[in-house]
Amino acid sequence: MLEENARKHPDDMALIELTPSRNSRRQISWKQFNQQANSIANYLLQRGIQKDDKVIHWMRNSIDWLINYFGIIKTGAWAVPLNYRFNTQDFRFCTSIAEAKVIIFEEYFLKTVQDVKPSTIHEYIYLGPKTPKDMTFYNEILKTASTDNPQIELKPTDECGLYFTSGTTGDPKPVLLTHKNMSFAAEVEQKHHHQTSKDNFILLPPLYHTGAKMHWFGSLISGAKGTILTEFSPKNVFEAVSNEAGTIVWLLVPWVHDILVALDRGELKLKDYNLSSWRLMHIGAQPVPPVLVQRWRNYFPAMAYDNNYGLSEATGPGAVHLGLENELRPGAVGKVGCGWQLKIVEANGNHELPQCTVGELCVKGDGVMCGYYKNPELTAKIIVEGWLRTGDMARIDQDGYVYLVDRKKDLIIVGGENIYPIEVEDAIHNHPKVYDVAVIGIPDMRLGEVVGAIIEVKDGEKLTEQEIHDFLEFQLPKYKRPRKIVFDKVPRNPTGKIEKTKLRQKYAKPTDTYH
Repeated sequence: MLEENARKHPDDMALIELTPSRNSRRQISWKQFNQQANSIANYLLQRGIQKDDKVIHWMRNSIDWLINYFGIIKTGAWAVPLNYRFNTQDFRFCTSIAEAKVIIFEEYFLKTVQDVKPSTIHEYIYLGPKTPKDMTFYNEILKTASTDNPQIELKPTDECGLYFTSGTTGDPKPVLLTHKNMSFAAEVEQKHHHQTSKDNFILLPPLYHTGAKMHWFGSLISGAKGTILTEFSPKNVFEAVSNEAGTIVWLLVPWVHDILVALDRGELKLKDYNLSSWRLMHIGAQPVPPVLVQRWRNYFPAMAYDNNYGLSEATGPGAVHLGLENELRPGAVGKVGCGWQLKIVEANGNHELPQCTVGELCVKGDGVMCGYYKNPELTAKIIVEGWLRTGDMARIDQDGYVYLVDRKKDLIIVGGENIYPIEVEDAIHNHPKVYDVAVIGIPDMRLGEVVGAIIEVKDGEKLTEQEIHDFLEFQLPKYKRPRKIVFDKVPRNPTGKIEKTKLRQKYAKPTDTYH
């Protein structure tokens, strides 16, 4: 797709990168995009990278993120994008699984990379000033390496991406994807949202995740430009749409909430911006409150709206798709996506359930992953006869609309980021004054959910919220730390399992942390 765009539209703008805090705007054409990806590919091949080797890719959103991503997969190697929020422990775990030979990373992660120094890595490609003496300067590669197509034969069934997604134990799970998975995602997205070469996709969510990037793939297959907005604020979004004639914006629930609050308060005024080009706002990654959509429609009555459901194991979004014509269907996630099949089965079995019955949602299509890398046992549990068990409890009504009911796992989704309670519980358990702990999701107007911790203190000990916050500062990334802490007894049933239903009934009451 990239090669074709470079041939058909060599001088057309492919990517724009905006960093408002630095008043920075950068752009490249399709020809430049393709040539720079070729340079990375040819350098990697010179350094001995072969098909099925792994190249770790640890960067924040930028044009260079996509250049490196395509450069890696042009070699036949696997791109291994890492979450830019990963801490040292996560990095060490992922590198031990991937056994990558090369890492491409930016200055922001230098200390972690130097501290860990994975034994399998023999080449460090560095994006930043003052390149360390034992590393290769990224910009020098772009200046000196060949821009010719590396001419590596790639088949649809070849693996090309290893994505780490959090597992039920809190450890990241390695999801293995193919070129066919990626192509399918592009085709589905283009069919769902009708991208043409005239579109401009404003890209905000992290590129390491399958979500936003696979949405942008609909623009890639269409030869349409994309604008990477590296810093979110309501004002930044409006300015990007207004100044760059953006047509599509994919937003997370917290961002929609922030934009609406800014409009309600008069901090943003529609008359100050030219938003006439903005034709579609679509949303996903977590349940969307119907009231949020209604409030959005009050400000943007003519704008198309869509909701999407997917997961990394299904190459991101698209398995369930509301559809532009069904935006007023309250509470529904959507209908089956193009090229997908859906069914509801027993939570602990494979028997298909009738319409309107709650069970586990299963999906089937060319987006289903190869499996969990190096974990055939878990793969066999989640993929049964081609059907991917999503772990989400849902029902499908007589008209084919899917409604999510609950999550099979105790997953907490904070602003689109998945958090598993056991990881937070394990960290809190390390505190010497803690006897027991349970972590649940607390409803939140802006983030959808926040992490709540119910902590049982050891007899004779006293513990404060501040002590817990101070303790977790070095245990967990900020987004995983509890926003609400309660000191109470943790109820367990006779088999020793925490009775989280009781805790949710008692403590999971809506809050509004924005105010």
